[in-house]
Amino acid sequence: MVLFFSNSNIDTREEFEKRLAEARKLAAADGVALVADDYNHADWLEKVAKGFEQEPEKGARCARCFRYNLARAAKWAREHGLEAFTTSLTVSPHKPSQMVFFAGHDAAWEMSVALCGGSAASAPQFMEVDFKKKDGFLKSLRRSAELGLYRQTYCGCEFSRSRV
Repeated sequence: MVLFFSNSNIDTREEFEKRLAEARKLAAADGVALVADDYNHADWLEKVAKGFEQEPEKGARCARCFRYNLARAAKWAREHGLEAFTTSLTVSPHKPSQMVFFAGHDAAWEMSVALCGGSAASAPQFMEVDFKKKDGFLKSLRRSAELGLYRQTYCGCEFSRSRV
């Protein structure tokens, strides 16, 4: 198992590094390898937010953001021979699980289409896991407190910060 940290949506390098440090603490506590994706907020702004700046939270910009990060996870999973990937986004009561699932399946499907010349069977599958279920959010709060982890008050992008 690998924790893949892909968060170019985060508005500042400082906030990105702060969250990455917390992800490292969690990975170390659980004995899981952590891989940090390259941080490129300018790319995220161009490919995800441009033209969608005024979208409400849980709107089209968020769907595009989920898709952007999950596509990066799918690509990394394929390049490293993993059969499947998922996301912890669904633990948040502020993230619509069905929107996240659609983005994950779309990323997996696009990866298999890209492999048409090769073996589509080597494309990783997206695993639908709704971490909110069975008090998942409450458990995440308790685990964060236990490990002394920083908990942010916004998703990371400047657009969500302006609405907090």
